[in-house]
Amino acid sequence: MAGTEFEKMLAGELYSAADPEIQACSAAAAQWMARYNGALGAPQAMRDALLAQRLGAVGDGSVIRPPFHCDYGFNIRLGAGVFLNFNCVILDVVEVRIGDGTQIGPGVQILTADHPRDPRERAAGLEFGRPVTIGRNVWIGAGAIILPGVTIADDALIGAGAVVTKDVPKGAKALGNPARVV
Repeated sequence: MAGTEFEKMLAGELYSAADPEIQACSAAAAQWMARYNGALGAPQAMRDALLAQRLGAVGDGSVIRPPFHCDYGFNIRLGAGVFLNFNCVILDVVEVRIGDGTQIGPGVQILTADHPRDPRERAAGLEFGRPVTIGRNVWIGAGAIILPGVTIADDALIGAGAVVTKDVPKGAKALGNPARVV
């Protein structure tokens, strides 16, 4: 088991988001998002530099169109040539990996944050995270929601508005709510 609440968060264990270290990380991310989202009309090179300041990894040629929202940023790893359109949200309490050449439509939500099923643990303010992995050359349509713990394999297609609750195999198309492979 991890020691501090921050270490517990990164390890995917139950943690308290009210912890001062976690709150400081959240505040730093909020300040960064204000700068990044305010740079919508700035040259791409400036936005690239801002992404490199906060995200865990940013592959060559990756683009995130502001506005963009995340919990922390440092748990997000983008491969080369990744594209996120306007208004995407990534709740990155644990790692989010997005493979080379993946394209993500506007308004997509990628969520690693989860909450205990036990009502007493929820009432105590505890939460945990489950990582999300998105492979190479994936297309995720506008407004899709990717839930905690999901893996989407290479070359998959996720339909607009889909709610992805389970892993999606390589090359598959997943559509609907809940998303089903077709």
